[in-house]
Amino acid sequence: MLRHAFHAMGTEMELLLDAESDGPLVEAEHELRRLEALLSRFLPESELSRLNAAGALEVGPELLELVELALAARERSGGRFDPTVHDALVRAGYDRSFELLRVDAAVAESQGVRCGGGVEVDREAGRIALELGVRLDLGGIAKGWAADRVLASLSGWGPALVNAGGDLAAAGAGWPVGVETPAGTLTLALERGGLASSGRDRRRWERNGREHHHLIDPATGEAATGDVLTVTAAAGTAAEAEVLATSLFLAGTAERAAAEADAEAIPAVIVGTNGETHLAGGLS
Repeated sequence: MLRHAFHAMGTEMELLLDAESDGPLVEAEHELRRLEALLSRFLPESELSRLNAAGALEVGPELLELVELALAARERSGGRFDPTVHDALVRAGYDRSFELLRVDAAVAESQGVRCGGGVEVDREAGRIALELGVRLDLGGIAKGWAADRVLASLSGWGPALVNAGGDLAAAGAGWPVGVETPAGTLTLALERGGLASSGRDRRRWERNGREHHHLIDPATGEAATGDVLTVTAAAGTAAEAEVLATSLFLAGTAERAAAEADAEAIPAVIVGTNGETHLAGGLS
């Protein structure tokens, strides 16, 4: 089993491949770095940053596809997953790559920023136009989507797993994946598809003495409240798993998230702030 690890897209990447040559892993790293240069909101020269600055732009096929995917996810999730939370994240203090963020930085207090803004995609013209005052953040879904793309190339060489900072895309084997819960590590077997986690336990910081995290509730434009601590969800792709994990997290309560996962048959591990763990969607 070959392993290749590096830092990209603001997180730690790990590629595993059951093959004889590491050439495909090196090519996969190059592809992930190329996608980061296109899709990062923290790089001023990226295509996404130029779109956010201009409000409208002719873009390449990658950003066009990803924005369409994100907008479709917003529709399916009833607005819980929303790529237009950019300004809400910035107002909350998340204005740079997380490793550069001062977790105790003081910033001006402000009310939540309106989300759910208009985005128009003209596939024929290869153009995206944003409603006035709207900017996009594609961080989570971009990592999952990139992991899916890289997996598609690696799996032609043998069983493969792509770990993009906890967003997993796998094929060709029963990969053991550990999910941390208050009771200990729960091990899941991921044979194919994707697994992603959303939670308020890691990417968090203080603003004027008050704790914030990166999961914005589009209904309020503020960091989500409720008693859900983390959600880990499985789906056919890592990108879809990211959408489902975020949507379930924003259900408000752990019991409601578990009920929704059961109703939609979404395999999920949901941990509440009280330490209780719910296995839902067919997990037992």
